[in-house]
Amino acid sequence: MASNKLSMVVRSFSTGSVANQLVKPPIQVFGINGRYATALYSAATKQKTLETVEKDLVKFQSTVKTDAKLREFILNPTIKRSLKSSALKSVASKISLNPQSSNLLQTLAENGRLKNLDGVINAFKTIMSAHRGEVTCEVITARQLDAAQKQKLEGVLKSFVKSNESIHLTVKVDPSIIGGMIVSIGDRYADMSVATKIKKYTQVISFPV
Repeated sequence: MASNKLSMVVRSFSTGSVANQLVKPPIQVFGINGRYATALYSAATKQKTLETVEKDLVKFQSTVKTDAKLREFILNPTIKRSLKSSALKSVASKISLNPQSSNLLQTLAENGRLKNLDGVINAFKTIMSAHRGEVTCEVITARQLDAAQKQKLEGVLKSFVKSNESIHLTVKVDPSIIGGMIVSIGDRYADMSVATKIKKYTQVISFPV
């Protein structure tokens, strides 16, 4: 059932007599969001429009976040799917979106999946990051890092990836971890926060003898 739906999505994104074989992305992204993003990656690869589609989606994602009326229209479940599809096709034409980008919006609308739009775009961005040889890395610290600290951190993290790969670093601040840091790099995860250490020590101390 899932493979049939995926095939339908691929056909929806195709804009001509494109080969039916799905082009596999450099990284597998799971779930509904991953399926749509993978189908879009395949179609855009065949049309040689990957970078254009990525720019389209990043721009549209930003627009949805800042335009309350557009966001409300997209997420309103009472509006007919056909009306949403037609409206998004018109919007895509006005802002000159690539056919694959426009087809994604229309397909999500027709399938009642516009609530997944943000997740699909993020999944596509993850695939494109891997396509460029970037390794996604997220670091959470208790306090904001200055430029020198961030540069030093990037240097250390680069030692964990291959020579042909680069780090795509995101740094977030969460005062609740107290100190230290939590690092996610690719599929690896390390919690070196003070909060977690305190929790472990507390569990040891309170463990009944």
